[in-house]
Amino acid sequence: MIELLSDKRTPCVCPDPNPSDGFDWRKFAELAVHHRVHPFILRRLRLGWPTDMPQAVLNRLEAQCRNNTIRMLQLTAETGRLAGLFRERNIRMLVLKGPALSLDLYGDPALRPSGDVDLLVPFADIGEADRLLRNQGYVKDDYIRTVLGDWRWRHHHYAFFHPQTGAKIELHWRMHPWPAREPAFDMLWERRRTMMIGGRPVELPGLEDMFLYLASHGARHGWSRLRWLLDIDRLARQPLRWERVDDEARRHECAHLCGQALRLAAGLLGTPTPAGAARMAEHPRAHELAEAALFYIGRVINLHSPPLPPEVARYHSRHLLRLMTPRQRILFRLSWLHPYHADAESLPLPKNLHFLYFPLRPVIWACRKAHRPVIRAWRMVHRPVIRAGRKMLGPVIRVRRKSRVPARPGGGPA
Repeated sequence: MIELLSDKRTPCVCPDPNPSDGFDWRKFAELAVHHRVHPFILRRLRLGWPTDMPQAVLNRLEAQCRNNTIRMLQLTAETGRLAGLFRERNIRMLVLKGPALSLDLYGDPALRPSGDVDLLVPFADIGEADRLLRNQGYVKDDYIRTVLGDWRWRHHHYAFFHPQTGAKIELHWRMHPWPAREPAFDMLWERRRTMMIGGRPVELPGLEDMFLYLASHGARHGWSRLRWLLDIDRLARQPLRWERVDDEARRHECAHLCGQALRLAAGLLGTPTPAGAARMAEHPRAHELAEAALFYIGRVINLHSPPLPPEVARYHSRHLLRLMTPRQRILFRLSWLHPYHADAESLPLPKNLHFLYFPLRPVIWACRKAHRPVIRAWRMVHRPVIRAGRKMLGPVIRVRRKSRVPARPGGGPA
């Protein structure tokens, strides 16, 4: 499959998908669908590339590609329609992924399968964009649980689903999860590109910003789908201003992620490394991260379908930390001190007392780890805590009460 994707001649393979002969065409087709490259591979086969794929497997692959084409055409039309609605409401919107990206990189919306469309709007317009999608029949997936407004930085997008059309939209207010750095929306908007979809203008990030986004996105997902590496291959062959890419990557602490993407694309797909991108490809951490990504590429791992196998979950948790810079790791560790929604579930408090989750968080966390109900533990310690609080605050309370004693109408204290 790698050789088909990298423009190399296919090797001589056995005609029957018999595992005992060393090659299984059915498994090959399953991997192509998993990596979301089956339309690309089928296109290569139709161009006359030699293959001994059994007709039954080929027919199944063609049927899946036909279904994908129908779905992508529907998403393409929906992307153009939503772009027009956002423009009417004066909401600036950039399309990050979906059929628009496939049209941009491959010239065909069906060559890059997508399950949804990713839209980016300014944080100030997230409420208006939310209402617009709801008015169009979209249903919001309220999977985000938040306390003390932590959704603004712990998360970076909402998910919407249309029950009639089946369209899925991810509405972003950030391109990446915190603590990753990224350009401000105003900067992205100034460098945007415009393409026409269904007679409507649709805005996309500039090529340089798109490369930075796709490199960081692929790294965060372990490059578990070869489709993302094909995107990097296409972008690396376009006339980007690589000096600007390098400067922006270092400014936003993702040069090592760009180097990982370039190394993987060069090693697996034979992508030429542009001269201006050599410094990123030679980043000290690029080779190590590229090696680490082979864990995902060599397995069938779908990070969007929890629960993950325990060994994959452990590896992915360590992998996400490995991608961070030292500054980002410190910020990520410090974010543990901010209350989580699980704290509110363990010990429900009135909203006006939510600030107490800050001092109580270590106790709540320890109780959860010990599998001990927090309320029961709180009953054991709340009396000493309240008694100590009264001792400390007693004089202050008495002074405040004295200061509030009303005066008699005739003068003097009551």
